[in-house]
Amino acid sequence: MSAERLSMTEREFDPRLPLRKRLGMLFGLLSAVAIAIGLVTLGVLIADVIHDGWRALSWDFLTSYPSRRPEQAGIRSALVGSFYILILVALIAFPLGVAAAIYLEEFAPQNRLTATIEINLSNLAAVPSIVYGLLGLGVFVRTFMLGRSLLAGALTLSLLVLPIIIIASREALRAVPPSIREAGLALGASHWQTVRLFVLPAALPGILTGTILALARAIGETAPLITIGALTYVAFTPKSLFDPFTVLPIQIFNWISRPQPAFHERAAAGIIVLLAVLLLFNGLAIFLRARLQRRIRF
Repeated sequence: MSAERLSMTEREFDPRLPLRKRLGMLFGLLSAVAIAIGLVTLGVLIADVIHDGWRALSWDFLTSYPSRRPEQAGIRSALVGSFYILILVALIAFPLGVAAAIYLEEFAPQNRLTATIEINLSNLAAVPSIVYGLLGLGVFVRTFMLGRSLLAGALTLSLLVLPIIIIASREALRAVPPSIREAGLALGASHWQTVRLFVLPAALPGILTGTILALARAIGETAPLITIGALTYVAFTPKSLFDPFTVLPIQIFNWISRPQPAFHERAAAGIIVLLAVLLLFNGLAIFLRARLQRRIRF
């Protein structure tokens, strides 16, 4: 009798197998219950936010500046500040992250230094965001004397999302079949030409998906920006990279900390806008991934 057939026979008569099945079913049941509790809790919170903030949503709310009177308060400066932060973070973090991922995955030698960098990247992706805020405060605000400016906030958030973009881009590059690289090299292309013309376009759906999700996280971050001194009350839109700014999470935090119930309604309306922006980014990531995958067939 072969070793494989003997192993199958032993598994059939293993007295512990029914217990394993029962434990597996129990684990699956507990997992389903945990997921259901999380979804129900999330649904209740979203329903409560929509119930409290739906009445405050209007075009005036989106186009008005913050005010000490709740009926006149809006999120124009926070919405514009979030948009500026998003554009700057994308311009800074995307090229740096993709370039670093290409080098580490395609060109870097496999030695102790590369292994150390990979471990540090994984650790940096799990570092609490407040630590990046302290780093931005010490480096960009004080050392480079950028102050509480839009540029300092964008650089701080770029440090936050850079490890995520690098890891997502490396995974996308790693998912490209080796036959793509071999075909490019067989046609006489250099290593860089193969990566630029064949590997990178094939990995682009995964790279864009990871980048968009990382930017969506940057939009919802509050702790790093509060740490570097972003203002909670800004009644203007920034005109340059060195102007003070605010973003949607900070404006929501400002309203929710006030005792007046009318400001709480404004905060709930701001949460609805923030959720809509995050859902828009997640939908954009899914759309781009599906569209680019239809164009690229291995």
